[in-house]
Parts: sequence; C-alpha cells; structure tokens
Amino acid sequence: MSQTKALKVRLTLLCVLAGIVLALVAVVTDHWAVLSPRAEHRNASCQAAHFGLWRICTKRIVPGDGRDRSCGPITLPGEKNCSYFRHFNPGESSEIFEVTTQKEYSISAAAIAVFSLGFAIAGTICALLSLWKKRDYLLRPASMFYAFAGLCIFISVEVTRQSVKRMIDSEDTVWIRYYYSWSFACACAAFGLLFLGGLALLLFSLPRMPQNPWESCMDADPEH
Repeated sequence: MSQTKALKVRLTLLCVLAGIVLALVAVVTDHWAVLSPRAEHRNASCQAAHFGLWRICTKRIVPGDGRDRSCGPITLPGEKNCSYFRHFNPGESSEIFEVTTQKEYSISAAAIAVFSLGFAIAGTICALLSLWKKRDYLLRPASMFYAFAGLCIFISVEVTRQSVKRMIDSEDTVWIRYYYSWSFACACAAFGLLFLGGLALLLFSLPRMPQNPWESCMDADPEH
C-alpha cells in the first residue's frame, strides 16, 4: 500500500473511531427524546420526561412562560427520578413507560444498537490486525463491519423516532410536545461517520486497477 493510500486509510479510521465513540455515548445515555405534557395550571407543577434505550427519567417542574402551556423546558430545576424500563429490569418501577410507549419498540431499538456496537468491535479488531500484521486485505471486512454498524444505529434511530411519534399521536398518552435531544444527535452523527467511513475504507483498501490497456491486474501493486 502506497504512503498516500495509507494516510487516507488512517484518516478514515480516525473518523470511524469518532463514530464509534458517538455511538457508544448514544447507547449509554438517556437523552434521546424529551416529552412534555400540557400544564393544566400555570403555577402547578407538571412531570416532563426524557428517555434513552434503557431507562426513562422524569422531572417534576413548574411550567415555563410559554403561551402553549406546555410543561418545560426540561432544563428547569425540579425533582428528578430515573428508572430502568421494566422489561430490562423487573425490579425497577417504570409504569410511565409501560403506559406511554410500546415495549417492543424499546427492546428492538436497544437490541439493534447492541448489534451496532458488536459490528463496530469486529471491524476494529480487523483494522487493528491489518495495521499490526500488515495485512491490507483485512481492511475490507473491517469496512463492511463499520458500514453494518452504521446501518444498525440508523435503524435504532428510526425505531426510536417511530416510537416517539406513536406516543405523541396516541390518545392514551399525556404528551403533547417532544423534541430529540443530544443523545439522538450523537446517534445520527455516528451513523454518518460509520457508514460513510466504512464505504471510504472499502474504496481505499481495494487494489489498484490497471491504468493502461496493456497493463494486467497481475501488474498491480501486490498486497501484503
């Protein structure tokens, strides 16, 4: 592998590493979406919530000064209570989640996010072996693992987005407003870095194609 191509590969791996870190941050944090109910009385407290893939946190706060009388913002001071979803930890109490969203959505989003981290770990192992053992061909499976990791985190994002949409549209819930928070943004950024980084790594790891009609593939640069 030429020095120019090796430099491109290393820069791509740095971008992919940033994507893995962002994906890990998104999976372990609980600020994917913030939900806000209607505030019935201006001076009365109300309960807003934010949740991630594993747990939900509720906060009892005094409504803001907005005209829509919604509860929030979530950054206002108040009593906070976090609990893991009941289907992940039966010992925890999380009735609010059982009422306001679908258990299947939560389990699917969490499982697919774990698959994403698994693909990312497999890709990193292949990339490290490639750099350590000078086996350039290992970059190709690494690139595919990274691309699969990006696709999985994207599916997890979409499942979460559909879950939030159904919560807001349902007549059985109290939520009237929502917005996606920084954990959701980390997941979206991770998808872009992992998927595009995986495709770029695949292109950079391919052997050089013949540049002249009389040049055969056997004359290309040998792989280590």
